[in-house]
Amino acid sequence: MAGVSLGSELALDHDVVLLEAESSLGVHSTGRSAALFLSGYGPPPVRELTRRSEAAFARLSDLPGVPALLRPRGGLFTAWDEPAAAALAATVSRRPTMTVPTADRVRELCPVLRVDDVVACAFDEDVRDIDVAALHGHYATALRRRGGRITTGARVVGATRSGSGWEVRTADGRTWRADAVVNAAGAWGDRVAELCAGIGHGLSPRRRTVVVARTSAPVPADWPVVAEAGEAWYFRPEGGALLMSPGDETEVPPGDVHPDPLDVALVLERVNAATTLDLRGVRTSWAGLRTFTPDRAPVVGPHPEEPTLFCFVGQGGYGIQTAPALAEVGAELFRTGTLADTALAAAIDPDRTRVLVAEELARPASPRSPA
Repeated sequence: MAGVSLGSELALDHDVVLLEAESSLGVHSTGRSAALFLSGYGPPPVRELTRRSEAAFARLSDLPGVPALLRPRGGLFTAWDEPAAAALAATVSRRPTMTVPTADRVRELCPVLRVDDVVACAFDEDVRDIDVAALHGHYATALRRRGGRITTGARVVGATRSGSGWEVRTADGRTWRADAVVNAAGAWGDRVAELCAGIGHGLSPRRRTVVVARTSAPVPADWPVVAEAGEAWYFRPEGGALLMSPGDETEVPPGDVHPDPLDVALVLERVNAATTLDLRGVRTSWAGLRTFTPDRAPVVGPHPEEPTLFCFVGQGGYGIQTAPALAEVGAELFRTGTLADTALAAAIDPDRTRVLVAEELARPASPRSPA
């Protein structure tokens, strides 16, 4: 999503070539997203980008041939002990779209939830589904329509400055020349930054597991997403079955990740403990990559060591819901070097990651728990 969204914006007034390492677009993150719009999710700069994206989603949905990109879903958040209930209550106090439903209302929203065991619940009417395929398709189409090119199977293996521009080499032996390079390589963002500028951003790719479980009866399509407030699990309807995740964030090297059977078993156990579903079988499962910076805000702007290397990485678990606004912000920074919103500019400035990485390296390692 990162490459096609920013590329489509830049193609309005630049010659853009998007180099995709894989044989098709959106393999590792975009195509494996849970596709939820959560306006209260993430740190403050992410929430601001999400707020801006809401209006952009509406504008895009009004374009010819683009379906409604956001659809109502609702979110039911649950706390199962007193500390979690206190944290959830604090969240409700800050979120005008969140309410505290009665036990009867919770049973209406999700009849299988073990309501008598729940300490607290909150319902957020603002949670929505995102049509990820339509959004990605719009950006890829717009990029091509504006004269941009998308080349698949073009893994970058080297990059050197050549005069005032760049020579970029791909694994298929080709060389590409450009005035500037945009690093929108997701989990491979540090590798590209190191190739081009000698230093990365402290990115951490994390595996997130998704499981679609068989149920004894079709799951109603109008159920909300139901989640443990601390993100230990969530589930929602998916084509008559149940899509769910254990909320895992296992640090892994960049690559084609697959579910760990222990994580699959764990989410079955957690959801069974919270519901009367008695899930026993899995229809399918997959894993995707969510790549975070140490402070969980994205990295957007010129690389501190190489101003013609533009950084557009570290979207974490928020890349789809922030895509429209982040593409617009990235294009503005690329063209002008500045943002009117100086607080947002500082929060996503690539230069900050040097300090964050140094702080991370200086922090004592956490003691290991007994085996």
